[in-house]
Amino acid sequence: MIAREQIHAVLDHPVYDAEGKKVGDAKHIFVDDATGLPEWVTVKTGMFGTSESFVPIKDAALVDDHLEVPYPKSTIKDAPNVDVDAGGHLSESEEHRLFEHYGIAWDDAWQQANQPGEGGWAHGGTGAGTGTAMGAGAAAGTASGPMGTEEGFRAGTTGRAADTGDDAMTRSEEQMRVGVERTEAGRVRLRKYVVTEEVQQTVPVSHEEVRIEREPITDANRDEALSGPEISEAEHEVILHEERPVVETRTVPVERVSLKADEVVEEQTVSGEVRKEEIEVEGLEDPDDPDARGRRY
Repeated sequence: MIAREQIHAVLDHPVYDAEGKKVGDAKHIFVDDATGLPEWVTVKTGMFGTSESFVPIKDAALVDDHLEVPYPKSTIKDAPNVDVDAGGHLSESEEHRLFEHYGIAWDDAWQQANQPGEGGWAHGGTGAGTGTAMGAGAAAGTASGPMGTEEGFRAGTTGRAADTGDDAMTRSEEQMRVGVERTEAGRVRLRKYVVTEEVQQTVPVSHEEVRIEREPITDANRDEALSGPEISEAEHEVILHEERPVVETRTVPVERVSLKADEVVEEQTVSGEVRKEEIEVEGLEDPDDPDARGRRY
């Protein structure tokens, strides 16, 4: 059970489920109008905290800087939708739906309210029930009904606001908080494959050609010229050579290719709806300010 003095330590702090998973942040605490003991806590859920779920706080525990509730996250997020700003109280039908969702018997809750001792808040004075919101835009109130009866218990859950001795009224509004989350946008991989292409390169090549050289008989070559028979037939063969291009390939490393991710920051505009409370003056007659009646703040 969370004491009234611990309410400020719960508001705007994380709420964890029975498995230690964070559900969201505590936004409002609804207390019993008669005893002032916390009965329900609302938790902001969703990506941007746009949803608000009611969770029973009776068996919750304040651990370090967060609140632990004995319900799984899925059960809390699937809780019936209740208009938190509807007068700052839970109606009878709304609390019925919440009791059923969390498996709390309505009759058992009423019997507990009327049990002997301090645990039965319906004893003495007027019957009052759960319903006053403590938090942003909270308003205190009680509801009257037959003393110690089920009618008084039901009337308390309806939650009619009563005078608390404070002439001031708190006006609240929602503020949009925008955050970012990191998600996988795609994958890039390096894949190496082989292609064949034509390469042309010019290289110089040489070859031998035959040409006839004639030289006259001189005293220097006369003996060599007359060394053979005077008249004869002869055949002389000359081998010709040429160069041809020879192509061979070899594999050599040419470069290294790798992938690196660079973070690029860009501006994106997001929009959303926020609610705010307006206060209208009724029944005020000011001769110096004729427009005071009906003015909104």
